Amino acid sequence: MATKPETIDDYLAEVSTDKRSALEKLRKTIRAAAPNAEECIAYGIPSFRLNGYLVGFGAGKNHCAFYPGGIIKGYAKELANFETSKGTIRFQPERPLPAALVRKIVKARVAQNRERKAARSKG
Repeated sequence: MATKPETIDDYLAEVSTDKRSALEKLRKTIRAAAPNAEECIAYGIPSFRLNGYLVGFGAGKNHCAFYPGGIIKGYAKELANFETSKGTIRFQPERPLPAALVRKIVKARVAQNRERKAARSKG
């Protein structure tokens, strides 16, 4: 990135065409699963907030990535064909994450953030 992106559109404008297409589909799926989430740039990547950080995504040199946090350990079986680390799922633009799985993960993160917010307010 030549300059720091201020919006998701700014970020995507700097990404190669194949990765941009895959990330735009991912963005659309996230937005559909969490329609009340706010788009932002967090930690230098396109992200969504709803009761705190929800999920993010981005383009690496040789892959795309989805950042839903530590929740991915509960989806190990469904993610067996993707490279994962503690809070990251890496995928190739021509082999994107299944939309149904992304929706399931995003909805689980929405619920997780809602529970955390409720717990804080009881505090």
